[in-house]
Amino acid sequence: MSLKRLSLIAIVAAIALLATQCAPATPEPVEEAGPPLFYAAFATPIEEPWDGVIHSAMQEAAKAEQIVYEWTDDIGYAGDMERVLREVAEQRKPAAIFGDAFGNEEAVRRAAADYPDIAFVFGSGLGPSEPNVSVFDNWIHEPAYLCGLIAGGVTESGVIGVVGGHPVPEVNRIINGFIDGVHETNADAQVLVTFINSWFDPPAAKEAALAQIDAGADVLFAERFGVIEAAVEHGLWAFGNMSDQNELGPKNVLSSPAWNMKPTVEYIIQQVNAGSYTAQDLKDFNMMGKGGASLAPFHGLESHIPAETLSLVKQREKEIKTGLFRVNIDEAQPAGSQ
Repeated sequence: MSLKRLSLIAIVAAIALLATQCAPATPEPVEEAGPPLFYAAFATPIEEPWDGVIHSAMQEAAKAEQIVYEWTDDIGYAGDMERVLREVAEQRKPAAIFGDAFGNEEAVRRAAADYPDIAFVFGSGLGPSEPNVSVFDNWIHEPAYLCGLIAGGVTESGVIGVVGGHPVPEVNRIINGFIDGVHETNADAQVLVTFINSWFDPPAAKEAALAQIDAGADVLFAERFGVIEAAVEHGLWAFGNMSDQNELGPKNVLSSPAWNMKPTVEYIIQQVNAGSYTAQDLKDFNMMGKGGASLAPFHGLESHIPAETLSLVKQREKEIKTGLFRVNIDEAQPAGSQ
């Protein structure tokens, strides 16, 4: 090979090397951030309907790939809530933590104060706390009132039983809404109210319901889990609570005041994703007007409801949703309750 040809090859190689060195570096692929981690910390077992409603909304959001969802239940009220929240905040670093405060109010707020970058969204009878504690509650007194209308229309004995957890404002307003509905369609009906002083004790709730049946009740409102079993055993009409509980007694459960946490969860997801989360009272997202509460389906049992009662229920339901009728919010302990 001639010297001239070798020189030409060397020049071409040098040019190629220079071009390679001057070429812009290929950018590293940027990994897109996945959906935010939302955690839930529940004081009671997940079978308890109140927490079950929150859990279901979280699962739905996770299924839609809006969030990654993890949870812990049955934490109790003996001081473990604060420990669990701190462990979750340190180890999992979620974008938001949902749960039920109430008996753990101080624990939740102490933990939240040390993790201001995490959205704490808890069921509570108290107010929000800056910068990061938002509160919600089940505002299902409206569909409870509609259930009361039905109960007053279907009772034959004129005695209706209600079994509740604790006589606290959020329970009282549900029961009082139900009683107001009963008396609108049956002014002379007697409503027996028993509190079991527990958030989750199905055997105690069933025992209280059986005592009401012995006292003449032929319709039962299961504000707590366990009552429907007594209604099924005695072939009586019943109403569930918090969610559609017809599956617990397909031939007995006429309806339920149902709570839907989906509007609340979706709102918090939007806030977290936009970086605009602020502490606030989320009450409105849990009422019928925004889809946070509803009257559960009748599952074919509406034929057992008097036509005039059913017509009134549909009328009031529409009026509540459009703001033309307001169900009274009475958080006092029901008169004559035990």
